[in-house]
Formats: sequence, C-alpha cells, structure tokens
Amino acid sequence: MGMACKKHIHASYHQKPDWNSINWKKVGPKVKKLQMRIAMAVRERRYRLVKSLQWLLTHSFYAKLFAIRRVVTNKGRRTPGVDGELWNTPQKKMRAVELLNRRGYKPLPLRRIYIRKKTGTLRPLSIPTMRDRAMQALYALALAPVAETTGDLNSYGFREYRSCADAIEQCFVSLGRRNSARWVLEADIQACFDRISHEWMQHNILMDRKILQAWLKAGYVEKGKLYPTKGGTPQGAIISPMLANLTLDGLESAIKCSVPKGSKVNVIRYADDCVPRMRERRFDYVVVENH
Repeated sequence: MGMACKKHIHASYHQKPDWNSINWKKVGPKVKKLQMRIAMAVRERRYRLVKSLQWLLTHSFYAKLFAIRRVVTNKGRRTPGVDGELWNTPQKKMRAVELLNRRGYKPLPLRRIYIRKKTGTLRPLSIPTMRDRAMQALYALALAPVAETTGDLNSYGFREYRSCADAIEQCFVSLGRRNSARWVLEADIQACFDRISHEWMQHNILMDRKILQAWLKAGYVEKGKLYPTKGGTPQGAIISPMLANLTLDGLESAIKCSVPKGSKVNVIRYADDCVPRMRERRFDYVVVENH
C-alpha cells in the first residue's frame, strides 16, 4: 500500500510559525504566483476563474502574512484607528492572521483627522483600524492583478513599479518634439475621491462585493460622532487609490474616441489631475498630479 502524496494549497497551513522566524523569501513568490494566475484569467476573460482565484488568495496563509507585513511596516503603523489598537509586537502580528477572515467580518468606522495642505486648506484623512487596514491590504493583493491588466496604458499614479518620474518622462517623450502640441490647459476632477459612485463600483469592480460594500458604508467618526458615507472612497484607506484608479481607467480611450477622426492623441495620467495639450488637429492630453 503506497503512501498518499499530500498536495499543499495556498489556503491551508498546519503550524503557526513565530513572526520573527517567517521566511519572507518564500512568502512573496507564493503570493505572486497566485496573482499571475489571476492576471492570466483576466486577460482570457475567464471571470469565474478570476473570482475563484481571488477567493483562494484572500484565504491564503501566505497572503495574510504579506498583508499584515505591509500594515506593520508602513509609516502609519503607529497611528491607531477608532479602537486604539496597534500591532506592535510579534505576538500581536501572528494573532492578527486569525482576524483576517471573511466570515463575520464587519469593518469599524474610520477615524477622521485633517491634514493641512500647502495651500492652507485642510484635507480630510480617514484612518481605518489595523484589522481593517490588513483586510484591505489582503483584498488589494487579489485586486491588483485585475487593475494592472485592465488599467490604462499610460496611467502612472498609485501603481506598483510606476511613479511620478515615469509620468514626467512620458510627458517629455510626448511633448518634447518640434511638432508637439502648443496649447496647454490644466484640469482637475473636483473631489474625485469623495464623489465616486458606490453603486458604480459595486457593479464594475471585480472583487468581493460584500466586502467592498462593507468598506464603502463603514462611515467615519469625527469628534465622537458617527457619520455615514453615501459616496466616494476614503482618502487614507490602503485600497482607496486602487479603487479610484479602476474608476478612472477608460479615460484614455474615452478621450481618443471624443476627438475628430485622424487626430493624434497621447494620454498620460497620474491620478485625477490633468493637463490637456493640443495643436490644431493634434491633441496631446497629459495628466499629472502634484501631491
């Protein structure tokens, strides 16, 4: 009688290791492998498979470790949410793995603070709890392959391995020629993060709708009072930039379809600010941001 060969899957684990003994060189490739499978399924438009693979990733022990690591190493790790909880010890970090479960999950309201901009105005910033941040980081791992596969070709804001410097370089490539556009306009989507339709995101963003709705409707606490959220995605949440990008994706093709036939169009986008540039029947749309 032969010995049965057990196949290990991403969603299971047998012995919980110590936080300081985790082999991170093994964790990263395990998560990346699942992300590549999701991206391939998106490219092939096999959306049922996409959802199955996303479920597998969000229940993966390795992905949970990866998400927690992101939360406890970023610059906001010492800023608590409404519950005052911080994951500042190895024991708390390992116990956090057991908290990242879909069943029974209900996010707490965000803690609203304000930061002063260079213009002197105040920008609202919403602080989730450590658990909610980690859950967002976990589901962002499953959503990232979708965003990267379907995103606008020349979108540079809030994307992995892309930066403002890349947008500037593309601007130079598009605008640094003798026959480049001469007219320059500056535009901005007013309160972009605050006005994104919850209903649109629910029907168009390829992720767990129940989890997404829970985040969008969590509300926020300001001076001890709870306020509901009727629209938008909160600035300060880990997954918010990705949700905003997914909402704005398609702007590049929309601009190209809106100009006269035969017009040359270049679209370089960084988040929601834009600089359209045009010359007669030649149009160069450059989108940049100054955050």
